Amino acid sequence: MAPDPLTFTAHWSVRQYEVDHNGHVNNAVYLNYAEELAARHSELSGFGQDWSARQGGSWVIRRQEITYLSPARFGDELELTVRVELVRGARVRERDGRPAPVPRALVEFAAGATEATRKRRQRR
Repeated sequence: MAPDPLTFTAHWSVRQYEVDHNGHVNNAVYLNYAEELAARHSELSGFGQDWSARQGGSWVIRRQEITYLSPARFGDELELTVRVELVRGARVRERDGRPAPVPRALVEFAAGATEATRKRRQRR
């Protein structure tokens, strides 16, 4: 079975400078992890930096949700996953900073995930 193109998982070890005075990964570092994962995922999916530049925009992470299972510590091996759940509206910003519509190719690519997310939110 082919991997899901809207989900990306990576593994890496916690580095010493990512650990705070309590001996575990600082909460802000998890956001750095999410940003790095999203960048890797967009590149591998064909919607990376070059594609974004050709569209006249760039990626904006609008919402992040992190589930903490236990504190990560120096040397721990982490498995981190990023998943595209919703693509809609004006989320890509043009070089002049004004909102622009999300390119149709990306909307169509994520249509199934967007619909599933909308349905899940309606049930809440």
